[in-house]
Amino acid sequence: MFKTRLLSGIILVALALLLVTAGGEILLGVLLLVSLIGMFELYRIVGIERRAAGIAGYLAAMVFYANLWRSFIPDSMVFVLGTFILLMFVYVFAYPNFQTQQMLMAFFGVFYVAVMLAGVYQTRMLERGIYIVWLIFLCSWGCDTCAYCVGVLFGKHKMSPKLSPKKSIEGAIGGVVGSMLLTLLYAWVFREPMRIDTREILLLAGIGGLGALISMIGDLTASAIKRNYNIKDYGNLIPGHGGILDRFDSVIFTAPIIYYLAAFLI
Repeated sequence: MFKTRLLSGIILVALALLLVTAGGEILLGVLLLVSLIGMFELYRIVGIERRAAGIAGYLAAMVFYANLWRSFIPDSMVFVLGTFILLMFVYVFAYPNFQTQQMLMAFFGVFYVAVMLAGVYQTRMLERGIYIVWLIFLCSWGCDTCAYCVGVLFGKHKMSPKLSPKKSIEGAIGGVVGSMLLTLLYAWVFREPMRIDTREILLLAGIGGLGALISMIGDLTASAIKRNYNIKDYGNLIPGHGGILDRFDSVIFTAPIIYYLAAFLI
């Protein structure tokens, strides 16, 4: 199991390096595909993955990504309202085929998976995005690794005993501090091509710490949903890791946070 998980992790990192470095339409297209798979996993929980409500959600996600590509929607609220009205159209004219809970999940899935994950592309397209975008993965996967190591060695106080009994407060602190140190090291190494000074390096480290904190919320959110619906994993697409949402749960939350913080502060 460990070897399978390790091999899958190496392949994921290699793919991330290739796709994020490429950027542009290639990255956008792959993120759309990943989003649709993640939405499928989420929708499968409430049984709408192949039904009209789920299809409406997929369509909304495709429109969102198309707008990132061509910018034809003048205001983001237009997209929110359009998605809501589309889903209510399905709800009303297919009545009583769908429960309210299913429609709420259809709406939630568009933003929880597709919109938030698009933060990876949006960060990559910033002026120094080819460097800043890696903070998303340093904050999420780096925090996860550091938190695990510190938790195993020093963890005594449970952070969320009912939701995730293995996670400790000490591990959480280690994850945040570890992410800040990793970001600090990363920013210092690439300070010249990024054209940043000491102040901006420290600012990036602070962003890394906040991103790590948010990534833990993302991880626990995915766990809470799984516990509510009594499932172990969202899928089995990635050997040793589970589904898309099992592996990208923290990235989903970290991506938009890093994008907005970097866009306005760096």
